[in-house]
Amino acid sequence: MGRANDGAAAALEEYADLFAMNGGDAFRVRSYQKAAKAIAGHPEDISKVDVRRVPGVGEAIAKKMEEWLQRGSFRQLDELRVVVPDGVRRLTRVATLGPKKAVYLYRELGIDSPEALAEAIHQGRLAGLRGFGAKTEENLLKGIEQLQRAGERVHIGVAMDLAERVIASLPAERAAYAGSLRRMKDVVGDVDILAVGPESLMEVFKKQPYVAEVIASGPLKTSVRTVQGLQVDLRVVPAASWGAAMQYFTGSKEHNVLLREMCVKRGWKLSEYGLFEGETVIASETEEEIYEALGMQWVPPPLREDGGEVQAALRRRLPELVTLADLKGDLHTHTDLTDGIATLEDMVEAAARRGYAYYAVTDHAPNLFMQRMTLEKALEQRARLRRLQDEYPDMRLLHGTELNIDPDGEVDWPAEVLEGFDVCVASVHSHFTQSREEMTRRFITACENPNVHIIGHPTTRKIGKRPPVDADWEAVFEAAARTGTAMEIDAYPDRADLPADLVRLARHHGVKFSIDSDSHAVPHMDNLRFGVGLAQRAWLTTDDVINTWPLDRLLSFLGRA
Repeated sequence: MGRANDGAAAALEEYADLFAMNGGDAFRVRSYQKAAKAIAGHPEDISKVDVRRVPGVGEAIAKKMEEWLQRGSFRQLDELRVVVPDGVRRLTRVATLGPKKAVYLYRELGIDSPEALAEAIHQGRLAGLRGFGAKTEENLLKGIEQLQRAGERVHIGVAMDLAERVIASLPAERAAYAGSLRRMKDVVGDVDILAVGPESLMEVFKKQPYVAEVIASGPLKTSVRTVQGLQVDLRVVPAASWGAAMQYFTGSKEHNVLLREMCVKRGWKLSEYGLFEGETVIASETEEEIYEALGMQWVPPPLREDGGEVQAALRRRLPELVTLADLKGDLHTHTDLTDGIATLEDMVEAAARRGYAYYAVTDHAPNLFMQRMTLEKALEQRARLRRLQDEYPDMRLLHGTELNIDPDGEVDWPAEVLEGFDVCVASVHSHFTQSREEMTRRFITACENPNVHIIGHPTTRKIGKRPPVDADWEAVFEAAARTGTAMEIDAYPDRADLPADLVRLARHHGVKFSIDSDSHAVPHMDNLRFGVGLAQRAWLTTDDVINTWPLDRLLSFLGRA
C-alpha cells in the first residue's frame, strides 16, 4: 500500500507554492519546501508515527500534517486555494514559469490559465513586460503545448501509489490493478482495478477519502474521479473468470485484437468472461490457461503492446525478462553530502537490507554548483565508505560520482581524479536546448571519455515538466556500443529515462544498461520496480543489464577488476 508521506508532501508543496504566489515570506516558503522534501523521503510512514520525528518539521507544520492525515487537506491550504484560482495554479505547471511570474501575469493581465496565456502570447499582450522577451514567450508556448499533451495523465509512481491505496481499502476476496499500469507504462491516463467480492464493494469504494466525484456507478462497474483528478474504474468480476478478466483488461487494444483474430479463425470467442467454443468454456480462471489454449507462452504484461510478442509466444521464443529479484545492486544514489536527505550510513544500511551484492554512492560532482561539492569532500566520503566496508562483508561498497556533462561533452574532474572512482555516471544537467547536432556530439564525447561508465538519465526528461533533449540517438547508441558505455534506465518515476522505445533501439545497437534508482532518500530505493518494468517493456534480459551481473563481471565492465 502507498505511504501517506507522498500525499502529505504534495499538499505541503502546493501550500508552499500558493503561499509564495500570495507574496508569502521567502524564508517560510523554503521551510515548507524543505519539510515537504523531508516528509517524502522519511523512511517511516507518517500516518503511523509522530510526524514531529521528521527533521525540519516543527509544531506548526506538524499540526497541518495531522489535519491532512485526518481529512486530506488543512485549513490554511483550503483558504489559499480560494484566493488563488485553480487556473493560475495550473499556470505554474508550465515549464519555465514560476509561482511569482504566474501571479504577476494574473494580476497585471488577468491571465488565469495556460490556455489564456497562449492566447495572450499570440495576441502580443506580453510584449514589453519585463522578463518576457521573445525567447521566453517561445519557451512558454512549448511548455503549454507539453502540458496539454500530458493532459490528465500522470507518471507511473502517482498511479501505482493510488492503485495500491485503492486495493488496500477494499474488503475484497481478491483485487489487482490491470490496464496500462500493469503493462508498466511510464504515463497512465486512468487506473483499472478488478476485484472478486460482494456487490457491496461498490458502496465501500465510493465512500473512500480519495474519491472526489462518482462519475458512474452500477453493480459491476463504478468509475470515480479521485482527489488528484485521476479516474479509477472498479470492476467486480466472477472468481471463475478472473484470468479472462485480467487478460482482457490488461492487454493493449492491439494485443487483444491479435488474440481475438486468432480465436475467430478457430470459431472461438474471447471476452472478459472466458475463452469459449459455443457455450463451452475452454479457459477462464487463469491467464496462463487462456494463452496455453491458444498455443502460446504466457505473455508478461509489459510485453502486451503488439511489438512482436504474439508471434514470439506462438514460437515459444519469448525472452526470459529481467526481474527485480535479478538486480544485485544499485549504481546511482545520493546522500546528504549533496542533494539527498539521508546519511551515507543510512543509505548503505538500506542497501544491505535489500540483500545487495554491491552498492554505489554517486553524489554530484562540483560543476553542479548549488551542491557545493569539492574533491576534498568526495575523498572524505571515500574514506568513510572504506571504513563502512568492514561492517558489510557481504556487500561490496563502490565509491562513485555523478558527473555533469558540459555543453562540449567534457566532465567535472580530470582523468587522474576520475580514475580514483569505482563508477562514474555522467549526466546532462544544463543547456537542455542545444541543437540536435550539438547535443549528439556532447553525448558522443562523454561516451568516448574512458572514465565514464554510465550515461545517466540520458534524455533528461521530467514527465509533465521538461521535454526530452533532441539528439540523434542512433549515433549516440552506436558510440556507446563502440566505447562500452552503459545507458541508464533511471527508475525515478517522473524520469523513466531511457524510455522503452529508446531502450529497444539502444539494445539493437548492442548497448548495455544499468537500472538505477537515482535515490535521494531511503524510500526511493523502492522505485527500482518501475525501472525493471520499463526494462521488461523493452524486452531486456539479465545479459543486457550490468547490475544483474556478479560482482567480478561488473568490476571487469567498470575496469576495476
